[in-house]
Amino acid sequence: MQAEDLILRDYIVSAASDIMAGGGSNNDNPTNLGASDFSLIATTLDTNNAYKFMTGIEGENKFGTGPVRSSYFMLASTELQSDFDNLVGSGFLNQWNYPTNASALPSEFGSIYNIRILTSSEAPVARAASANAQDVYYNTVLGKQAITHINQDGFSMNLIYRDPYYSGMLAQNATLAVKFAQAQAITQDTAIRNLLSTRLTNLGV
Repeated sequence: MQAEDLILRDYIVSAASDIMAGGGSNNDNPTNLGASDFSLIATTLDTNNAYKFMTGIEGENKFGTGPVRSSYFMLASTELQSDFDNLVGSGFLNQWNYPTNASALPSEFGSIYNIRILTSSEAPVARAASANAQDVYYNTVLGKQAITHINQDGFSMNLIYRDPYYSGMLAQNATLAVKFAQAQAITQDTAIRNLLSTRLTNLGV
């Protein structure tokens, strides 16, 4: 459910340790994402004995494809997709260029080194927060054992719906609500990092 996802997102932003991108070329702090930033954060999680989510994809004799390493997941904003495209030739492989898409997730944009990138419009962004007053993106990279979602015993999600009815000018409204009891937890903080970055170019919006 989206509400639960947003709660977990905000919790991770506030609780996980940060690494500032420095491998980009836009002279900001943090910089835009460069290939060395992905290598650094994968090395950090490897050194911390984090478990990777996905096994590798073996290369095949198909034009334009390439093998994919065993990988951690990164959740990034859709606003960074053009920056990822700019890393083609520097290690980035578009999801369409995987040897097979059997294990690719619907939101998966591509991979670079040991990171498979998922994009979402709901990924966290701090507006005008960089040294040069540009947007700062919280790109969460995690291993399998980093987080968990806990449903409270004896209480499941309830959908509350009261249909609209009309018996006069003061009784025209319906009610739709969701009630749930749950919690999030970082189960191993050494297996998760927020990679903070800016964007290489401004969006055309």
